[in-house]
Amino acid sequence: MKLIINHSSMQPIYEQIVEQTKEKIMHGELTEETTLPSVRTLAKDLKVSALTVKKAYDALEQEGFVNTVHGKGSFVACANQNLMLEEKKKEVEADLEKAIRKGRSCGMSNQEITELFNIVLED
Repeated sequence: MKLIINHSSMQPIYEQIVEQTKEKIMHGELTEETTLPSVRTLAKDLKVSALTVKKAYDALEQEGFVNTVHGKGSFVACANQNLMLEEKKKEVEADLEKAIRKGRSCGMSNQEITELFNIVLED
Protein backbone atom coordinates (compact mmCIF):
# COMPACT_ATOMS: atom_id res chain seq x y z
CA MET A 1 0.00 0.00 0.00
CA LYS A 2 1.55 3.29 -1.12
CA LEU A 3 1.12 6.12 1.38
CA ILE A 4 2.99 9.41 1.52
CA ILE A 5 3.76 10.77 4.96
CA ASN A 6 4.54 14.46 5.35
CA HIS A 7 6.67 14.74 8.47
CA SER A 8 6.54 18.54 8.39
CA SER A 9 2.73 18.60 8.36
CA MET A 10 0.80 19.80 11.39
CA GLN A 11 -1.50 16.78 10.91
CA PRO A 12 -0.42 13.81 13.08
CA ILE A 13 1.11 10.90 11.17
CA TYR A 14 -1.59 8.44 12.26
CA GLU A 15 -4.26 10.80 10.87
CA GLN A 16 -2.38 10.98 7.58
CA ILE A 17 -2.42 7.17 7.42
CA VAL A 18 -6.14 7.08 8.26
CA GLU A 19 -7.10 9.73 5.69
CA GLN A 20 -5.04 8.25 2.87
CA THR A 21 -6.33 4.73 3.57
CA LYS A 22 -9.94 5.97 3.61
CA GLU A 23 -9.33 7.77 0.31
CA LYS A 24 -7.98 4.55 -1.25
CA ILE A 25 -11.04 2.64 -0.02
CA MET A 26 -13.50 5.29 -1.23
CA HIS A 27 -11.91 5.48 -4.66
CA GLY A 28 -11.85 1.71 -5.13
CA GLU A 29 -8.08 1.27 -4.88
CA LEU A 30 -8.64 -0.96 -1.85
CA THR A 31 -11.62 -3.26 -2.21
CA GLU A 32 -13.65 -5.18 0.34
CA GLU A 33 -11.75 -8.07 1.98
CA THR A 34 -8.38 -6.67 0.84
CA THR A 35 -5.71 -7.44 3.41
CA LEU A 36 -3.87 -4.37 4.67
CA PRO A 37 -0.14 -4.58 5.37
CA SER A 38 0.71 -5.74 8.87
CA VAL A 39 1.33 -3.04 11.45
CA ARG A 40 5.06 -3.84 11.51
CA THR A 41 5.38 -3.98 7.73
CA LEU A 42 3.63 -0.64 7.17
CA ALA A 43 5.59 0.96 10.02
CA LYS A 44 8.84 -0.21 8.44
CA ASP A 45 7.80 0.96 4.96
CA LEU A 46 6.77 4.40 6.25
CA LYS A 47 9.67 4.61 8.72
CA VAL A 48 7.32 5.35 11.61
CA SER A 49 6.55 3.71 14.93
CA ALA A 50 4.45 0.54 14.94
CA LEU A 51 2.35 2.22 17.64
CA THR A 52 1.50 5.01 15.18
CA VAL A 53 0.29 2.51 12.58
CA LYS A 54 -1.62 0.57 15.25
CA LYS A 55 -3.36 3.79 16.32
CA ALA A 56 -4.32 4.45 12.67
CA TYR A 57 -5.65 0.91 12.17
CA ASP A 58 -7.63 1.18 15.42
CA ALA A 59 -9.18 4.46 14.22
CA LEU A 60 -10.04 2.89 10.85
CA GLU A 61 -11.67 -0.03 12.64
CA GLN A 62 -13.62 2.27 14.96
CA GLU A 63 -14.94 4.18 11.92
CA GLY A 64 -15.99 0.93 10.23
CA PHE A 65 -13.51 0.97 7.36
CA VAL A 66 -11.40 -1.96 8.59
CA ASN A 67 -11.92 -5.23 10.44
CA THR A 68 -9.04 -6.68 12.43
CA VAL A 69 -8.83 -10.39 13.18
CA HIS A 70 -6.27 -11.19 15.86
CA GLY A 71 -3.50 -13.29 14.35
CA LYS A 72 -4.73 -12.84 10.78
CA GLY A 73 -4.48 -9.10 10.14
CA SER A 74 -6.59 -6.16 9.11
CA PHE A 75 -8.99 -6.23 6.17
CA VAL A 76 -11.04 -3.62 4.31
CA ALA A 77 -14.49 -3.96 5.87
CA CYS A 78 -16.81 -2.18 3.53
CA ALA A 79 -16.36 -1.14 -0.04
CA ASN A 80 -19.78 0.47 -0.32
CA GLN A 81 -18.53 3.59 -2.02
CA ASN A 82 -21.88 5.38 -1.93
CA LEU A 83 -22.08 5.00 1.84
CA MET A 84 -18.50 6.18 2.29
CA LEU A 85 -18.95 9.14 -0.05
CA GLU A 86 -22.04 10.15 1.92
CA GLU A 87 -19.94 10.04 5.09
CA LYS A 88 -17.34 12.26 3.44
CA LYS A 89 -20.07 14.73 2.42
CA LYS A 90 -21.20 14.90 6.06
CA GLU A 91 -17.63 15.77 7.05
CA VAL A 92 -17.52 18.56 4.45
CA GLU A 93 -20.84 19.91 5.71
CA ALA A 94 -19.56 19.92 9.28
CA ASP A 95 -16.37 21.72 8.18
CA LEU A 96 -18.41 24.33 6.32
CA GLU A 97 -20.65 24.88 9.34
CA LYS A 98 -17.57 25.34 11.51
CA ALA A 99 -16.12 27.87 9.05
CA ILE A 100 -19.38 29.82 8.96
CA ARG A 101 -19.55 29.94 12.77
CA LYS A 102 -15.94 31.12 12.86
CA GLY A 103 -16.66 33.83 10.28
CA ARG A 104 -19.72 35.03 12.19
CA SER A 105 -17.74 35.13 15.44
CA CYS A 106 -15.33 37.51 13.67
CA GLY A 107 -18.25 39.75 12.71
CA MET A 108 -18.47 38.70 9.07
CA SER A 109 -21.85 39.09 7.38
CA ASN A 110 -23.48 36.33 5.36
CA GLN A 111 -22.60 38.26 2.21
CA GLU A 112 -18.92 38.49 3.21
CA ILE A 113 -18.83 34.78 4.01
CA THR A 114 -20.48 33.97 0.67
CA GLU A 115 -18.04 36.19 -1.22
CA LEU A 116 -15.08 34.56 0.55
CA PHE A 117 -16.52 31.10 -0.19
CA ASN A 118 -16.83 31.96 -3.88
CA ILE A 119 -13.25 33.29 -3.99
CA VAL A 120 -11.90 30.13 -2.38
CA LEU A 121 -14.07 27.97 -4.63
CA GLU A 122 -12.51 29.53 -7.75
CA ASP A 123 -8.97 28.45 -6.75
